[in-house]
Amino acid sequence: MSSTLPSPAPQAVRLSTLQVLACGALIVTLSMGIRHGFGLWLQPITQAQGWSRETFSFALAIQNLSWGLFGIFAGMAADRFGAFRVLSGGAVLYGLGMAGMALSTSPLSFALTTGVLIGAAQAGTTYAVIYGVIGRQIPAEKRSWAMGVAAAAGSFGQFLMVPLEGWLIGSAGWQQALLFLGAVVLLIVPLALGLREPGFGGSQTPRREQSIAQALREAFQYRSFQLLMAGYFVCGFQVVFIGVHMPSYLKDNGLSPEVASYALALIGLFNVVGTYAAGALGQRLAKRHILAFIYFARAAAISVFLLVPLSPMSVYVFASVMGLLWLSTIPPTNAVVAQIFGVAHMSMLSGFVFFSHQIGSFLGVWLGGVLYDRTGSYDIVWYLSIGLGVFAGLINLPVRESPIVRTAQGVGAAA
Repeated sequence: MSSTLPSPAPQAVRLSTLQVLACGALIVTLSMGIRHGFGLWLQPITQAQGWSRETFSFALAIQNLSWGLFGIFAGMAADRFGAFRVLSGGAVLYGLGMAGMALSTSPLSFALTTGVLIGAAQAGTTYAVIYGVIGRQIPAEKRSWAMGVAAAAGSFGQFLMVPLEGWLIGSAGWQQALLFLGAVVLLIVPLALGLREPGFGGSQTPRREQSIAQALREAFQYRSFQLLMAGYFVCGFQVVFIGVHMPSYLKDNGLSPEVASYALALIGLFNVVGTYAAGALGQRLAKRHILAFIYFARAAAISVFLLVPLSPMSVYVFASVMGLLWLSTIPPTNAVVAQIFGVAHMSMLSGFVFFSHQIGSFLGVWLGGVLYDRTGSYDIVWYLSIGLGVFAGLINLPVRESPIVRTAQGVGAAA
């Protein structure tokens, strides 16, 4: 005997699509927009504090690992209590973490605030929580598209916020810039009011056909879930290494800091197009094919970037191409998770997939700093990014997207 997958909330109790997308997009714009610019602080902070790049990189690596680890629990809490409480708590932690990043005077306090605290804040204010609301409140036929819109908002946040962050650092100083952004991020709290879902936080709690333990056992025993996690590991390795270390890589090679700021902004601008397109195409094409193409294309783009002479124009072309591929893995990956397992535990399962992404992020940003300090070059990490891109493209091809069938004994199989 099989059971059907849980459906989103009935239309009578759903939030409007416009409300979900508007509030969710603005929250992701703030949260992701600020964190995309952290690479701009690498040299100002290390030079002011007399720290090595490895010290800064380690704190950012801890941040990504903390984000992934706390994302699991943020997802569980959002599935159980609704997104509003998680988003509000995450916003407060974000503001405190930014203040700590500005005022830390030792590598330990810097790692605890910039790493652990901001990482936990990002877990509660980014995609896993927002996508859980989208999965529950938006019909399945529009879900992939809606996820693309939310991811595009995060990309627009990068385009909007990174130049602003560079301007703030130049005009007000790196400490004042961090304190100002710590206050701005608190705007997430009123925006989260628009994502208060019916049935959460009151006497009624949405009924689920599986416990958390059953949902986790089912997912981790399913081969396609394992492949999605492995591919997402590569995504994290590539984008965080490039996002954090490319500004310093360009400056080391004689290019001005403005080139790095414009490059990161171009990544954000073109990622608006890429993430929206990935979400929209996910309604029509096999999502595993979209993911495989993205990873193969990243490997090709990095290879060409390293082969051609480095110039502002080559940087801008590379940034534009990578922007199309930057966060475009997010809508199809999360849409496949919802398509296979349903939406009852979506925030939690997305949190586990994202934890794999953040392990990759940890290694990408940390190895970038370690190998640079050891060898004086980022070449090894660039080559690793190429090889991992090919690997991720290959392992996404056999992913099965059909809904899982749950038997009376709880054993899942592809329909």
